[in-house]
Amino acid sequence: MERLPITSAGLVALEAEFQRRQQIERPRIVQAIAEARAHGDLSENAEYHSAKEAQSHNEGRIVEIEDMLQRAEVIDVSKLSGTTIKFGATVTMIDEDTEAKKVFQIVGEAEADVKAGKVSVASPTARALIGKTVGDTVEVNTPGGGKSYEIVKVEFK
Repeated sequence: MERLPITSAGLVALEAEFQRRQQIERPRIVQAIAEARAHGDLSENAEYHSAKEAQSHNEGRIVEIEDMLQRAEVIDVSKLSGTTIKFGATVTMIDEDTEAKKVFQIVGEAEADVKAGKVSVASPTARALIGKTVGDTVEVNTPGGGKSYEIVKVEFK
């Protein structure tokens, strides 16, 4: 069984989603199915089919989260240090073309959210950064083409 690295905050968020899906979403969907069933003929009942689809999606996500929680290997980022980029590092870098500053934290796949500045350890950006230090220049292959960044700060918080 392959371990899944995750930060403490990521584990808390995953557990919260698991609880919400089991204790709130599941009963709500069951209620929606019961109400749709009461309308009669199920073969042409769009509400029923929609509720069943929502149930399938929710149950699939519950199984997926359960698997991630079982494989989770919590890494306490606050106990990490150093100047080399690794899991949990918050990296500040400058786009060499536009001079735009970008800040990313390298996190587990389950907690990645680019808009929040969290990139998956398996992403092209993180793979390009791992092992580098301040002052290094990295080439990152993005969907929009190659980008070149200079690493200006590495911290663990």
